[in-house]
Order: sequence, then C-alpha cells, then structure tokens
Amino acid sequence: MLNKRTAVPRATAEGLTVADLSVAYDGPTVLDDVSLEVAAGEVVALLGPSGCGKTTLLRTIAGLERQQTGTVLLGDRVLSDDRTFVPPERRRIGMVFQDGALFPHLNVGQNVAYGLPRSERRSDRVVEALEMVGLTGLDRRMPGSLSGGQQQRVALARALAPRPGVLLLDEPFSGLDSSLRVQVRGEIYRLLVELGITTVFVTHDQEEAFVLGDRVAVLNDGRLAQVGTPDELYRHPVDRWVARFVGDANLLPVPSAVGICATPVGDVPVSRDVDGPAELLLRPEDIRVASGGDGTVELVEYYGHDAMVLVRLHDGTFIQARTEPDVAFQRGDQVDVTYVGPGAVALDV
Repeated sequence: MLNKRTAVPRATAEGLTVADLSVAYDGPTVLDDVSLEVAAGEVVALLGPSGCGKTTLLRTIAGLERQQTGTVLLGDRVLSDDRTFVPPERRRIGMVFQDGALFPHLNVGQNVAYGLPRSERRSDRVVEALEMVGLTGLDRRMPGSLSGGQQQRVALARALAPRPGVLLLDEPFSGLDSSLRVQVRGEIYRLLVELGITTVFVTHDQEEAFVLGDRVAVLNDGRLAQVGTPDELYRHPVDRWVARFVGDANLLPVPSAVGICATPVGDVPVSRDVDGPAELLLRPEDIRVASGGDGTVELVEYYGHDAMVLVRLHDGTFIQARTEPDVAFQRGDQVDVTYVGPGAVALDV
C-alpha cells in the first residue's frame, strides 16, 4: 500500500498548455494541430486507440520529441516553440513509461536517484520518494526481485523525486494483471491527488480514463476529437466515433431528429434538434427489456454487478440493454424493448 502519511512536501503544481502542436516523423503527420490546457493540480486522461498519437504527445511535452509547429508551456515558461527548446532535464516534467524503464543493473535506490542532480543523490530525497510510494526499506533491492506493481512504484518514485511541476504517465498499469491493476492505479491516483500534482496519463481503456481523469481528452488519428468531463463525453459526444469509443452505444438512424422521433424502440425525445438525417444515441442503461414482444434475445453477458442483453428486433435491428444482475432472460426469449432514458443526443450523419 502507498504511504498516506508521507512527510514529503507537496509538489508546486503548474498548469500545462499545448497550443497548435503538430508532429511528423519523416513525412507522415502523427499529431495535427493539437491544443490542450491542463490546470494546475488537474488530472487529465489522454484516451485513444493504439497508434493515434497519445505517446507522441507525451514525449513531445517531455521534450523527448521535437514538434514541427506549436508551443508547449509550463505555467508562463515556454518549453518549446519555433525559437525555443528546453532540454528534458530542465523542464521540471516527470515521466513514467509504460514498462517502467528501470535500469536492471542498478538497485531501487540508485534507480530513484538517477533523475536527481548528482549533488542530491545522497540526500533524503530518495528515502522520501520511496516512502511516498510505500517502498520504504527496499532501496537496496534489485528491480528483478520486485513484483510488477512494485516496479511501477519505483518508476513513479523516480519521476516524483525531483518534485516536478507536471507528471506524465504512459499507460503505467497496462503490464499488470487485472486485480493488481485496479489496486495500484487506485493507490497511485490517491497519492497524486494528495500531492496536488498536475498529471496527464495515457490510456486506451475507457473505464480507466473515466475513473481517474478529472477531464478526458479523446485523441483520434492525431487530432483531439473532444475534451470534457467523463459525464460530458458519455452523455454528449460530438460525433458517432466518440459515442462508440467512450462506451456501449445504440445508434438508430432517423430521417430528421426534431422533437420526438419514432424508432423501433418507441418514441424517443431528442435533447438537441437536427433538422435532417441523423442518428440517435441510446445508451444501453436507458433501454428497458420486458417479457413478451417481438424482439429475440441473442446474447446475455453477465458481469456480476449488471448484465448486457443483446436483442434482435423484428426489423433486424440489434439493441443492447444493460439490466440488473438478476437478469431473467435467456437466449431465444421473446422480449419487448423500450427507451426509458432522457432526451437522446442526435448526431449529424
């Protein structure tokens, strides 16, 4: 467990600004005109599929890559633009890589000290950083003798030891098994909030982004598709791609989305009119399933805390419905499906 009574001073959090950032590798554009502001002390999740540019954005902020255009600022200090480039070691930005990137030939204490100026490597900073992440007394252990969760904590301690203004995490929990992943990410999140450190972390896991991020920035093919709170992204996505990426989605086409729309699951009110062809976003938890009717249960996925029921309607439309865990339906049952949610979001097509 991480130490909740650490005496380590809180970091001096600073706001991070990325403005009009573009990055290309030998021709192909990896990031295209990306702008993002992270407030001091805020935790922002950078969410997107593999290959969309998430890690490149983190590496550019850290100074490990150079942009073609755009600006990176920490507080009011320019870290990089078309005239300035501050090297990584002078940026006051800590980074935890996906695999931890520990030196196998150095012990834990030496790994943590590596990011400090030579004059401070024998100070109390290493002990304090290890205390923060709950690894007191393990400074002489070798990385290979630690569990995966402990190795990630060492990597975090190394990033925190210099007391950075911003911390960057590149999918730091992806190498852990599911139960350990939930435990470690919860402990690290509580520590970051306690320290008040500005944090940007990369993930391709929507649940992880929604649980840990004060806000979530969704990246798609090198561009920011949408930035907002988890609730804003889930309930008010800007397009069908975001709607599907941040959660399970039923998208029903309608010729016009004005007022109340007739659909295969009944009349659906819309929250914003679209005068023309559109798709209505119906989340599974807003669908009620009852016995009888002309729908056929095709699949029941049981998760313990709830269940997902896939229904094929008489016109061939497939609808997902999230139900209570004591679901009474089985594959082949005839059911009735009705929309019972609030005004649905209408998306342009």
